[in-house]
Amino acid sequence: MSNPILPLTGGPGAGPSSASIYSTEGRSQSTDWSALGANVGMGEGRSRGLPLVLRRLTKFRSMDFELAFWQLTYLVVAPRRVYKQTYHHKQTKNQWARDDPAMLLLIAGCLAVTATVWSLLYRFTPLQTIFLILKMVFRDFLLFSLGISLVLYLISNKLLLSSSSQQSSMIDENKVEFAYSFDVSVNSFFPFFLTVYVGLLPLVALVVRDNWICLWVGNTIFLIASVQYIYVTYLGYVALPFIARSELLLSPLLPLFGGYLLSLLGFNIAKFTLEFYFGQAWK
Repeated sequence: MSNPILPLTGGPGAGPSSASIYSTEGRSQSTDWSALGANVGMGEGRSRGLPLVLRRLTKFRSMDFELAFWQLTYLVVAPRRVYKQTYHHKQTKNQWARDDPAMLLLIAGCLAVTATVWSLLYRFTPLQTIFLILKMVFRDFLLFSLGISLVLYLISNKLLLSSSSQQSSMIDENKVEFAYSFDVSVNSFFPFFLTVYVGLLPLVALVVRDNWICLWVGNTIFLIASVQYIYVTYLGYVALPFIARSELLLSPLLPLFGGYLLSLLGFNIAKFTLEFYFGQAWK
């Protein structure tokens, strides 16, 4: 079943016709700083942003796993299509962020399976395997995503709002929701996860070898994953009609490529990461 996709515009150069599509006149206002989210406005109008997602974690029957799977697929092959749905969600739920935790559970499940495979590869005990699963899900995924989303939430509302949004700064509807920032971080994590956590599995015996070709392969994998993370994050914020100067979110690409070139002089990122993560490189 196809979802309605409406054209998105954002940032500099948006014409008057696109501005009318995103007009916020007549809509209810969102919450303040303390909420770190937005009113849902449909059905559960007093539920707010991220806490609403957490409250729905046990309501499996209300979760749309089919849509979440569709979004995960397109995050890899065509991430821009995922963000074209944000305006439709704003129209129907009165918030930019998702209110369905199905994607969180799917990614956590993928991490659990991947951690189990890595544990078998390193001959971990069952207790070590459980600890590795918890570390990947809660530290690598949730804690890291929360940290990045908080930083980008502050940066976007401080530096990236368009001039018209800054002039009407009292209207929270023209500000980035923290829950939406968290959604963007979750979206960006999945391609990174596939490239590094899954992509390294069949290549682990190759990337730990002490020669330049193996070093290049391992470092390039991390470069690709990092570029994916930055690009998907950029798409998430440029999809918001009140965001300008979104190109600033691409600025980490410059030091990233510089660090990559320097690493080719002899620093094996993949081998270092495996030794740091598992205590030893795979042999």
